[in-house]
Amino acid sequence: MADPIAEDFDPPQKPKRNKFAIACSLMACTTSILLGYDIGVMSGVNLFIKDDLKINDLQIQILTCTLNIYSVIGSALAGRTSDWIGRRYTAVLSGAIFFVGAILMGFAPGYAFLMFGRFVAGIGVGYGLMISPVYTAEIAPTLSRGFLTSFPELFVNIGILLGYVSNYAFSKLPGQLHWRFMLGIGALPAIILAIGVLAVPESPRWLVMQGRLGDAKRVLDKISASEEEAQLTLDDIKEAAGIAKELDDDVVPVSKKSNGEGVWKDLILHPTPAVRHILIAALGIHFFEQASGIDSVVLYSPRIFEKAGIKSYDHKLLATVGVGFVKTVAILVATFFLDRFGRRRLLLSSVAGMIFSLVCLGVGLTIIVHHQETVPWAIALCITMVLLNVAFFSIGLGPVTWVYSSEVFPLKLRAQGVSMGVAVNRLTSGVISMTFVSLYKAITFGGAFFLYAGIAALSWVFFYMFLPETRGRTLEETEVLFGKYHRLEKANAMLRQSKQGDGDENKSQVN
Repeated sequence: MADPIAEDFDPPQKPKRNKFAIACSLMACTTSILLGYDIGVMSGVNLFIKDDLKINDLQIQILTCTLNIYSVIGSALAGRTSDWIGRRYTAVLSGAIFFVGAILMGFAPGYAFLMFGRFVAGIGVGYGLMISPVYTAEIAPTLSRGFLTSFPELFVNIGILLGYVSNYAFSKLPGQLHWRFMLGIGALPAIILAIGVLAVPESPRWLVMQGRLGDAKRVLDKISASEEEAQLTLDDIKEAAGIAKELDDDVVPVSKKSNGEGVWKDLILHPTPAVRHILIAALGIHFFEQASGIDSVVLYSPRIFEKAGIKSYDHKLLATVGVGFVKTVAILVATFFLDRFGRRRLLLSSVAGMIFSLVCLGVGLTIIVHHQETVPWAIALCITMVLLNVAFFSIGLGPVTWVYSSEVFPLKLRAQGVSMGVAVNRLTSGVISMTFVSLYKAITFGGAFFLYAGIAALSWVFFYMFLPETRGRTLEETEVLFGKYHRLEKANAMLRQSKQGDGDENKSQVN
């Protein structure tokens, strides 16, 4: 499905940035810092907590990665919650839950209590991961949507960098204080962000679904370039929500589906061909984002550097700070390219780079393992390829996953559709990162990254076949885009059958 009907659309013009929309997006997306911080900080916590709590490698794997599994619960609940109480209050709820989890982890007396704290924090992370891209996609102007909707991934990277810095800053503390401060300090940004989100307006699309047209129009007036654009956008949203365009009352009656009821029937049980294609595309991109091994690279980067020959704690932690810095710079670059070059081009280029870096990393680690003496060029190759892998991921696959999945679902299906995608994302991430230590012990360090490279190659084929370009379309046009593709496919199939029938008829006449 290589960019079907792209020629039917004019290329987007240079987007005009709306400062208010950018400010709202920035504030809402800050909830993504919480996941990034946890990913980054756990890479350092793992170095200290094993001896302090007297736990083994299996328990370390479970502790590190179960937050991803727990976040599946949060993301699954967040879709219905956001349809019920709104996008903004769901973001506030995310920060509040993570705050409680961080406090519990920081004061945990033992392993079991620490696991309970991660369960609570995981619920908060799941809520935040689902709501950030949905809110941002619904409030962002069309021509800036890629730029703004990539902010959640940017803040995940900032969170990872902050986690690495926290590791280095608290690593010198005595006793068990180092890892407790590393985990507990996450409560501070969580509560600040939860309070800050209260300053942003509600999503205009959620307001329309609730029949609050007057409130929606006031928000659109603030985030649009003109009143005319705001009115046109409101009319499109009303049509998508099944509200007559002629209705101009501040509040109008709406159906129960506006609160998320009956969505699963339209999404899973009896989807249209367009919705089925959207669901496959959204779930597929979330699955492959994590199945290609990025969390293993980030979470276990200290072990990778140790295997590559870096033995000092300080040097390993400084190297992981470098990983976080590279990821953050790459995602900053991606935010400006998404609306210029489009989703497909960045995505396919990014995955191709990831395949190359994963193969080279596997080669470097294999050479190091099979040599008794130090191989300086192989060590340099491994460090370079770790940095390249996170850079390629962050410039394409990372941000595009969240941008794409948040913009393709129809309005009434968006929240719960995205929640399914995030649930797949977190579940896959949990499985991949939880099994990494066992995987490399079974098939070697190099073999693990060769496997990830093979999965990344499969993902490139999937993206090329199933993901059309969405740059420059409004949210209300995306279902039409997928639907038009299926109408073209049906027309082409009928044409092929017609030609085949004519050929068979000609053959019979000749005979």
